[in-house]
Amino acid sequence: MKHFLWGFLILSLSFEGSVFGSDFRDLKQISLQKDVPKKILVKYAKYERLFKFRWTLYINDGLVVFRSYDKSVAQNILSLNHTNQSFRIELRPRGASHHNVPYFLVKFKEFDYKKNEAVFELYLYDKDEEIVLKYLK
Repeated sequence: MKHFLWGFLILSLSFEGSVFGSDFRDLKQISLQKDVPKKILVKYAKYERLFKFRWTLYINDGLVVFRSYDKSVAQNILSLNHTNQSFRIELRPRGASHHNVPYFLVKFKEFDYKKNEAVFELYLYDKDEEIVLKYLK
């Protein structure tokens, strides 16, 4: 029994990346300089929403990010060395038929000191493939 459990554990851990990685429909890497906004138009059903984010300060390994989506404004401090490397934005409201709503996961990947740019990875979770994205700027 003990060998079976160890085998199951090793097998499940080896497939972890492929199972969770396939949940995201899109991956985009974006490099931004200070105070340069990135705008993404999000379309679903008959709605269009604008997602904007930019960074303003990088100090002590913390990146200050301002973001807005659908009249909601927020600020995050992201770090490369801690658990607060990313933030999540739900792209449509939850409803009776939408328990697993589509979302963006924005991850702070690295900071390029030579170019003074922050590098982000944007992941799109959209199980029902109802979201259309248009990268504006």
